[in-house]
Amino acid sequence: MKKVATLLLVLLMTGVAGWVSAQPKIVFDKTDQNMGTFKEADGIQTATFDFTNKGTTPLILNAVNASCGCTTPEWTRQPVAPGARGYVKVSYNPAGRPGAFSKTVSVQSNAENSSVVLIISGKVEERERTLAELYPREIGPLRAQINHISFPTIKNNEVRTEKLELVNDTDKPVAVGFRTVPSHLKVTVEPETIPAKGRGLLTVVYDAKAANTYGFASHRIYLSIDGSTDYKYSVGVSATIEEDFSALSAADLASAPVVAFNTLSYDFGNIKQGEKKEYTFELTNKGKRELVIRNIRSSCGCTAVSPSKNVIAPGEMAPVKVVFDSTGKKGRQSKSVTVITNDPKNSTSTLRISTNIL
Repeated sequence: MKKVATLLLVLLMTGVAGWVSAQPKIVFDKTDQNMGTFKEADGIQTATFDFTNKGTTPLILNAVNASCGCTTPEWTRQPVAPGARGYVKVSYNPAGRPGAFSKTVSVQSNAENSSVVLIISGKVEERERTLAELYPREIGPLRAQINHISFPTIKNNEVRTEKLELVNDTDKPVAVGFRTVPSHLKVTVEPETIPAKGRGLLTVVYDAKAANTYGFASHRIYLSIDGSTDYKYSVGVSATIEEDFSALSAADLASAPVVAFNTLSYDFGNIKQGEKKEYTFELTNKGKRELVIRNIRSSCGCTAVSPSKNVIAPGEMAPVKVVFDSTGKKGRQSKSVTVITNDPKNSTSTLRISTNIL
């Protein structure tokens, strides 16, 4: 009986060993290739990784996945017999990707070493950009890098200047004038006639005091080009205007107004499309001087804001009603209301309303 058990154990171990050895084995000639230095204009570059099945049963590549969309793999799709060879070809697209790179390709198979990572690397020399690429925004016959001038943060008593380069990519000179300019902006262009293939400089001077507003403000400057006043000939201008509290003394700050809301957010829950919902935020002045609402702005036209008053005495509460119109909206919605006051420590408060429209 003991001999029989021993014999069965030997047969079982032999079977297991045979099953383990009867597997494909993928062996690549190399798993890392440097593609060297090449120009972006040279286009797609390819590296081929050859492999051999050094196992005893057919090898199948189940999946080959690249680490990014710039890398495309191709590979042997048919089963690879024992001793036979196959390949994984990796193509790299350098368009818009100057500089050094290193990408990986993961190879999954039925081999005993079922996962192998291949690496390609190299360096792409940037091609010379066209004028249209360097200055992608069109303003009639002129080009610019952007068609918007931003003054991110400007104090309410400040005057600031920004410039925008204009390029004439035509074979004729272009005369530049201005059709409509907001009164708080001073705009010039030098030279007034930009020569063929030449450059000019648009200068915008922003007078925040003359703008007489607070918070985010946007405007457009409408140009005339060679006498034409097409509405498309325009440059946007935006600014975020903040009140200047730098002259306040310690005593002024101690007795300043203090803004406080009962909550900064409210969720209407589930509502039906077309419903109008309202919520009233409670604004309280917890300071020692009058609190003045400088400006209120909602994030979209679907949200109406109605403050009960703009000047709030110390200790007084003023309702701020927010009405949300769900017409034309669907799904989860989140809107904001920005309230700007003369609280020197917290001049900007953001109220949020949200809902789910069924």
